[in-house]
Amino acid sequence: MRVLSVLFAMGAWLGGATVLPGAEAARRSDRPNVVLIMADDLGYECLTANGGESYETPHLDRLAASGMRFEHCHVQPLCTPTRLQLMTGKYNVRNYLRFGVLPRGEKTFGHVFQQAGYATGICGKWQLGKEPDSPQHFGFDEAYLWQHTRRPPRYANPGLEHNARELDFTNGEYGPTLVNDFALDFVTRHRDEPFFLYYPMILTHAPFQPTPDSPNWDPATRGEDVNKDVRHFAAMVAYMDKMVGRLDAKLGELGIRDNTLLIFLGDNGTLGTVTSRFRGGDYRGGKGQTTARGTHVPLVVSWPAVIREGAVCEDLVSSVDLFPTICAAAGVKAPENLDGVSLLPRLRGETAQPREWLYGWYSPRQQSDMTVKEYAFDQKGKLYRTGEYFDLAADPFEQRPLDPVTLSGEAVKRVKKLEAVLEQFREARPKELDETFRAANPSAAPKAKKKKKAA
Repeated sequence: MRVLSVLFAMGAWLGGATVLPGAEAARRSDRPNVVLIMADDLGYECLTANGGESYETPHLDRLAASGMRFEHCHVQPLCTPTRLQLMTGKYNVRNYLRFGVLPRGEKTFGHVFQQAGYATGICGKWQLGKEPDSPQHFGFDEAYLWQHTRRPPRYANPGLEHNARELDFTNGEYGPTLVNDFALDFVTRHRDEPFFLYYPMILTHAPFQPTPDSPNWDPATRGEDVNKDVRHFAAMVAYMDKMVGRLDAKLGELGIRDNTLLIFLGDNGTLGTVTSRFRGGDYRGGKGQTTARGTHVPLVVSWPAVIREGAVCEDLVSSVDLFPTICAAAGVKAPENLDGVSLLPRLRGETAQPREWLYGWYSPRQQSDMTVKEYAFDQKGKLYRTGEYFDLAADPFEQRPLDPVTLSGEAVKRVKKLEAVLEQFREARPKELDETFRAANPSAAPKAKKKKKAA
């Protein structure tokens, strides 16, 4: 801990401090700070503000009550695919290579904010490339991460890395608290200049183990196979919420909360072994599934200087939308080839054209698996590339596939609209991505596509 505190106090960055082009121009009070927080494996049903009944989330509920809560935010069903969409603003069809990898040629929001003169930091879960310089390569001045060049325990007595420098803790420290300590230190050190902090949290991913607030917390715990049980998930959600509240409070103490855009979302649905109470019924998690159980996540946005209290948005939102949103909010020029749509007009309470559809190209790309699920949907219907159609109003979890040729009325129009969406992405997949994956995984082969039934 002594080494850690010295590093934080010095604002250390291996290799020394760097003055970035445009940094002086960025030192203006009218440029908002941006804090983007993403919880790991936390579905929409987990927040009390959304109707959840199993967990304590008072800090996020308060942020939702004083800011804007989104009802229909959808991401990818798995961590790496969502992280790529979030960080690059592009659908996976364009740039997803394989699990645990962010292609080195991609431009991220870290690059864009760094080039605009913002101090940039990332803390939490990485899992996007083992190169020691990977976080800095993607635009982050400072990085305090778990699972960067190695994969040690993440909770009790964890192994973390500060700018690729290994830090192993053995005195009962808790990984999520250490990461939160870095977040607090980062915003404190940069309070007099605009900053962008990306905080992909370690919680609430399995293994489900006690937290320091749990009655059976054991500071001597070693490893991730000890004292794990799904019953600890509730305590992990509560601790995650506590860490969000701790950072929010620090921003207030520093006097910069009003001009800080704080965004919170989940990276995919809750694990399937978790069943929660949600709006009067049981709700089973669906991580890895392309149904709402796997893609529907909480999205809460707080910006006291801009957002009116208690706003609720029912528009469709994708994880690709956050990149253009934070750029627009900060007055930073976004790349021109993004798939996302800025939510800034909604945050300002202005009239805005809602999305008419969302698109998904999901392929885990783990080991030799090249399975692809491709689909387009709106709030009433969902169409897969295979031809399967689901009436989401009557069948929200996609248990009864419908053949489009049997539909009539408004459903026919909806299918045609969604077919047009899928068609515009037919040639979007760069061939070299799949060729690269096959070269690294000789046994990989795409599964045969299902044939449509004849009309």
